[in-house]
Amino acid sequence: MNKSSITLNCDMGESFGQWKMGNDEQVMPYIDMTNIACGFHASDPHIMSKTIELAILHNVKIGAHPSYPDLQGFGRRSMHIEPMELSEILIYQIGALKALCESKNTEVNYVKPHGALYNDMMKNHQIFEAVVDAVSCFAIPLMMMATMDNQRFLDIADKYEVPLLFEAFADRAYLGNGSLAPRSQSGAVLKHEDDILGQVQQISQYGKITSIDGFVVPIEADTICVHGDNEDSILLIEKIKQILEN
Repeated sequence: MNKSSITLNCDMGESFGQWKMGNDEQVMPYIDMTNIACGFHASDPHIMSKTIELAILHNVKIGAHPSYPDLQGFGRRSMHIEPMELSEILIYQIGALKALCESKNTEVNYVKPHGALYNDMMKNHQIFEAVVDAVSCFAIPLMMMATMDNQRFLDIADKYEVPLLFEAFADRAYLGNGSLAPRSQSGAVLKHEDDILGQVQQISQYGKITSIDGFVVPIEADTICVHGDNEDSILLIEKIKQILEN
């Protein structure tokens, strides 16, 4: 694995009105890609615009971070939505960010679903196909979690001619089957410096992670994510970047 090819991405623009989440100004200089909330789990047009401007200032690629329509639950609750309607919900959100980007002479480079939608598309191929269908309208890549069996997802994406970016997480624990440990499980969100930096080093240097239940799991990632709402990992953003660059 070419370590230098692994980028660093972060979920951003997740404030809303007068309510502030994350520290986008502090983090943006250290990342390569920013996943900007599109208003359905967090953010609003003004926050989206300011986050776009911040990304432009630091030459960071902009990605749409759409979700289920769940502002109250921060997009972390699964919802049963028919595939066609789900695609329309995603096109609406991505389209909004695209228009704001174009107003500032920049563009949306990729899509990364948020929260429960992200988790659900990794478990349900019908949901994944609805997401891919929406992304195909914009002719940009879709970011998804790297798994031990990416081929099933590649086959669906190839049908719609959507490139995939495979992602791993700096600050989330994994299960032995390569999926993320549910947030309801103790230890699912990594908080300690050694755990976070150790996982980043494992991914970037060895192409693997050690699961929460002690299994070594192979994982090939194009990009590594730190969560904007995890203060512990954000405090380590500079060290994470150094690991990826060395």
